[in-house]
Amino acid sequence: MIAVFVNCGAIILGSILGLLFAKKFTDELSEMIQTACGVITVVIGLQMAFKYDNIIFLALSLIIGGVIGYLIDIDGAVLKLGQKLAVLTKSSENNFAYAFLNSSVLFCVGAMAIVGSFEAGVNHNYTTIFTKSILDGFMAIGFAAAMGIGTAFSSLAILVYQGALTLLSIWLKPYVSDLLIQELSACGGAMIVMIGINLLGLKKIKTANFLPALVIEILFVILVPMVKGLFV
Repeated sequence: MIAVFVNCGAIILGSILGLLFAKKFTDELSEMIQTACGVITVVIGLQMAFKYDNIIFLALSLIIGGVIGYLIDIDGAVLKLGQKLAVLTKSSENNFAYAFLNSSVLFCVGAMAIVGSFEAGVNHNYTTIFTKSILDGFMAIGFAAAMGIGTAFSSLAILVYQGALTLLSIWLKPYVSDLLIQELSACGGAMIVMIGINLLGLKKIKTANFLPALVIEILFVILVPMVKGLFV
């Protein structure tokens, strides 16, 4: 779990630095930083999304997952959690829940979170998570400067998500193939692109509603080969 704590610490430290810098920014400069964060987020998302092996899996996962997320209103639930955290911390920032939501998705859906957690839990190899921590820390600086302190609280999502993967890695690793990680990374990348679009103000996308797409992607990767095998 030490790697998970380091990752959380990097996000918190990056967020603090971002908040300190933001106090010296004009509104115009803050807007420019948010645009820069939006652009780099889109670039990162596209790099991940283009790693797909089966575009049909990706398309259907996003569509089906988005419908499921809309019906149960995941985005609304996550925003409400962010609002509760804002009340508990007595934060007056309007963007608290928004920053918490977008940062949580960004820091959790990448392949490095999955692979790094398995390496840390099974082999006690922390290299991937430490590398991710550095990247997350720098992204947290920009996100916190653009959106506020809610970015720091995404470390709670990292603690729960990566912590669970690390603790369960010994049992989960045999079922996680390179293809599965590749497809999950592509699906997560598509959602990161959505975050970038939100930051750029091009369209308001309820990104969290697409989280079920990750589960649908897993089902496609596991079940489709099994179904094909029945007809061979």
